[in-house]
Amino acid sequence: MRFLVRLFGYGLVAFGFVTLVIDGARSIANSGPRFTAIGEALQTLLPERYPLIGPALARDIHPWLADPAFAEFARLPVAAALLALGFGLLWLGRAPQPTIGIVTRQ
Repeated sequence: MRFLVRLFGYGLVAFGFVTLVIDGARSIANSGPRFTAIGEALQTLLPERYPLIGPALARDIHPWLADPAFAEFARLPVAAALLALGFGLLWLGRAPQPTIGIVTRQ
């Protein structure tokens, strides 16, 4: 299981770096900072479902999650979110620390 978590983490880190390079090239071409937001990526990947996410959060979970929380989440850069999630999964899938030096005598 730890292998799969680390593999998925490495994949997310790789996609995060690819997105970061693409955003960097776009920023150079535009002569100013330009980052792809999570909302833009979701709109591109899920054109029919993306407009339904906010009302579903407000209806099923809590109205506060739909407007300020999801709106702020949708403005985050995709590269930062992928890198943070990937490094978090790598941290979760790390090998356990050796138990060297623990006194077992009583």
